[in-house]
Parts: sequence; structure tokens; C-alpha cells
Amino acid sequence: MRFLADRAVGAVEEMDRADCDPDKLRRTYQQFPLVNRTISGWRWLYRHRLRPLLQSQDATTLLDIGSGGGDVVRSLARWAAADRLRLDITAVDPDERAHAFAVSRTQLPHLHFRRALSSDLVAEGRRYDLVISNHLLHHLGPAEFSGLLADSEQLCRRAAIHSDIRRSPAAYWLFSAGTLPFFPGSYIRGDGLTSIRRSYTPEELRQVVPPGWEVESRPPFRNLLSYRASDA
Repeated sequence: MRFLADRAVGAVEEMDRADCDPDKLRRTYQQFPLVNRTISGWRWLYRHRLRPLLQSQDATTLLDIGSGGGDVVRSLARWAAADRLRLDITAVDPDERAHAFAVSRTQLPHLHFRRALSSDLVAEGRRYDLVISNHLLHHLGPAEFSGLLADSEQLCRRAAIHSDIRRSPAAYWLFSAGTLPFFPGSYIRGDGLTSIRRSYTPEELRQVVPPGWEVESRPPFRNLLSYRASDA
């Protein structure tokens, strides 16, 4: 069988286990900023997809679902502030360990962390101008995946963008080689390779998304899943 021909849906990332090593988990959260700056592409997404929707007078609200250690939203908050644009961010994650790490960092204005699921926010009747996630889609089972997209449609007034890894042998071997000398004492390398094995190809994503969602490939090895609200 061709390597990575199918998603490794049964593979589990070590940091997702309830009994994972807390010291390794903390170092993983500490090292995520470097990984995300290198491969996640949020600087490009901010410039080309988010910044055109922001204003200097009226605040734009943004929800990050599955925010983990919070490094992506911290970057977004700093970039918007540097551009003198008003951005109010809510970052949610149901994992108490991720939430504890996120709130232990230096807090930034207009950035709020909360331990919650997207479905909790829907039940509360919350709405946000923009909804995003980073490296979340490949973690989800079919029902959770469908639930996330349904929740995103309910929660966003204007647009939703879910950014994730695109599975390919090249992505796997480049990440494997590129991280080999780095990230000691954390789950970055092992879980990153598992994430690639669990992630989607663009064709697979197109087969499972509902109408109204667009799948786009971006370098390096990225899938973007986007939705524009009809009342935007």
C-alpha cells in the first residue's frame, strides 16, 4: 500500500492522552510558537484574509476554537495592535491543561481565554464576526468534524477559516528530518508526524464538507477550509 494513502484515523497523539507526561506537555506548548511561525501560515492569513476585515474604529470580534497554548491568537492580537486595528479575541479550549498554560502566560489586552467547547458557545447564543482554528480538524472524528462546522456557521457573522495540515509523503519526511535535531523533551516531533498521518488531503476534505464551505491548498502543505456567512 502506498505510504500515507489513507488517513491514520486510529492514531492518537501522545499529548491528547490524559496521562501524558506533564513536563513534556508544558515544553510542547512552549515550543508551539516556533512550529506555528514556521509552518502554519498565519502571518499570511492575517495579512490577506483577516486584516482586510478589521477596522480602526469599531472592534471586530474573533473566536479561536481549540486554541491550545494560545500562541496563534497572541500573534493575531499583536499584529492587529501594531496595525492600530481593533480586534477582540476569545480563545476557547476544553482541555484544562491547555487552558491553564494559556492563562499562565502574560495576558494581552482584548484577548480572553476560556475553557469551553464551540457547542457551549452556540448554546449560549454567542456570535463573533470571525471564527478560526489551527491544527484542529485532523483531531476530530466524523461527528465532531460535522459539529465543528455546524457550530462555526452558527457562531460567525462574517467568515470562518479553519487551517490544518495537508497530508503528503513530502510533508511527513520534511517534518521528520527538519525536527530531528530540535524539540528535545517534548511531543512536537512524534505528535507532529502523527498529525500528518491523521490529516486530510484536499480531495478528502471536499468529500466531507457541507455546501457553503470551500477547500483551498496553501503552501507549505496546508489545507484551508473557509466559509462566508450569508448575512456578511
